[in-house]
Amino acid sequence: MNRFKTAVLVATGLIAAAALTGCSSGQIAQTSEEQSAVNGAQADVKYVALRNVHISAAQTGDFLRPGQTVELVFVATNQSPDVSDKLVGITTDIGSVTVTGDTRLPAGGKLLVGTPDGKAIKALDAVEPANAAKATVALAKPVSSGLTYKFTFDFEKAGTVDVTVPIAAGSAPSQEKPPVPAQHA
Repeated sequence: MNRFKTAVLVATGLIAAAALTGCSSGQIAQTSEEQSAVNGAQADVKYVALRNVHISAAQTGDFLRPGQTVELVFVATNQSPDVSDKLVGITTDIGSVTVTGDTRLPAGGKLLVGTPDGKAIKALDAVEPANAAKATVALAKPVSSGLTYKFTFDFEKAGTVDVTVPIAAGSAPSQEKPPVPAQHA
């Protein structure tokens, strides 16, 4: 009788294990397709990954007017361990883009363009190769927050990629009034 109970317990355990294992097979985890929580857009061209691409500008009216200059901010990561590249240009139909600084993209390194939320490149450069550049857009058309605009990035070896770029508010100072002190009777 003891052998019978043992066999029943073993069989029950095996059936339970098989049932529980089958419950999750074929399921897609909710986290498998999460996107990073950043203001900007992203795109890939061959081994170059563009991340957090956005226009940084504080909009105070209905739109940003033609003639204004705004900052284009992004990070380009070279995912190739042995092929260096270079950003040779950026174009858009909303204005002319000027890129200054070192636009080389070292193998396995990064190119930081602009200053996202006031972050400095020094800390990153201490742990991995990173170059810094600045990109500005002299607006030829009115643009507004909440909309996106097409930019074309041209890399020397990886080629070109189109990115739909949003406007992020940037780190403009807060317009809040100081708190009024409480009055006691």
